[in-house]
Amino acid sequence: VQLQAFGGGLVQAGGSLRLSCAASGRTFSTYAVAWFRQAPGKEREFVAGISWSGGSIRYADSVKGRFAISRDNAKNTLYLQMNSLKPEDTAVYYCAADQYSGVGLRTTSYNYWGQGTLVTVSS
Repeated sequence: VQLQAFGGGLVQAGGSLRLSCAASGRTFSTYAVAWFRQAPGKEREFVAGISWSGGSIRYADSVKGRFAISRDNAKNTLYLQMNSLKPEDTAVYYCAADQYSGVGLRTTSYNYWGQGTLVTVSS
């Protein structure tokens, strides 16, 4: 599967953005998908993920209650709705996928990655 993330941009603190990740292929529904982010000088970290069945969703503690992950298998698209954004949310956001998996929290849990989209939150 090939992934392409988009929707990033510049937003003020407290604002909202919705990221999208478009997937190629006909088997998107068989992939667990997730969002990670990487801030300058920091390691890539897990943000949110959803299992291939859709039955399991997990969030990083830092985004719980503010971000919502969802998927539309008919459109082969993964979403991340980000509300109440903070300057510390500034990072490049990546989508990732792994077939027939649960929600992994590590980068090594995913075999496929999108190119990333930059989110900048100004104070």
